[in-house]
Amino acid sequence: MSGEWTGAGLPPAAAARIAEVRSSGTWSSALSTGEFAALRAVGFEPVGQVMGSAVYHVGRSGRYWGYHDCLYAGARYALGGPYARVALSGGGAPSAALVEVLDQARRSALDRMTAECSALGGDGVVAAQLTVAPFVAQANCLEFKVIGTAVRAAGTVRAPQPFTCHLDGQGFAKLVTAGWVPVELLYGMSIGVRHDDFGTRSQTRSWNNTEVSGWSDLVQAVRSDARAHLQAQSGRRGGDGVILSAGDLRIWGESCLRGGNNDQEDHVAEATLVGTTVARFTVREQPPRTLSVMPLDPERRRRAMRRTATDIR
Repeated sequence: MSGEWTGAGLPPAAAARIAEVRSSGTWSSALSTGEFAALRAVGFEPVGQVMGSAVYHVGRSGRYWGYHDCLYAGARYALGGPYARVALSGGGAPSAALVEVLDQARRSALDRMTAECSALGGDGVVAAQLTVAPFVAQANCLEFKVIGTAVRAAGTVRAPQPFTCHLDGQGFAKLVTAGWVPVELLYGMSIGVRHDDFGTRSQTRSWNNTEVSGWSDLVQAVRSDARAHLQAQSGRRGGDGVILSAGDLRIWGESCLRGGNNDQEDHVAEATLVGTTVARFTVREQPPRTLSVMPLDPERRRRAMRRTATDIR
């Protein structure tokens, strides 16, 4: 494990752990008993716990990197100009560069988890949990981590590329039983910036109960843009639809980059969505099963048992 890792293939620590698992002949997982039983019921078994992580340095300061530029020309006027619009990452705003970096970090972590799954001979990963957290040792750094359980199908047919999904064991079993398979874990994201224009400031300072229309516009636009970002990725590997896992929305204030000495302020909204693309497959139609009905009334049950015994004789 000496020497620098170039970033290609598995990290040295991960490669050593995978080699130890393969040589031991045992596997580990975070599956519950119910999840394990559900996987076995649909012809899958766990082969080991897998993970991937990536630490990225990200310029979190919008003022320094310009990521949180509202693009509002009227900000230089003390009273504000025309109605401000939302500067969206999906619309080519400066925040698009920040979303691109975060998306690249997420893909790196997922690719490393998938590489571990392949090294263990797995066909996919279930119960994958994606987290993004500050890297404590260094400011402006984030760790993207994804961890799950690699599984392998009992048959001889192998998938061309391991699938990844957030579904737990029971959820995965229900999906397969219904004729669907997971394809890929996705992470949709959008950042929107809107200047607090004259209308917004007037509404927030009003004595009446009133909607702050500018902020309503901000949250609606950024959520819609995050869905569009997720949807754009869904067909990349042949998915037919998306099952959502979680969504989050963060909002905070920033000093306006275009306000000059007018002490203007913007609001930034960051929306994230996590989901799994799924694809339909054809299953053989099962013959109808005979439904057995037993009477609950004791007397009727005794008569039914006597008739059955007579028929047997």
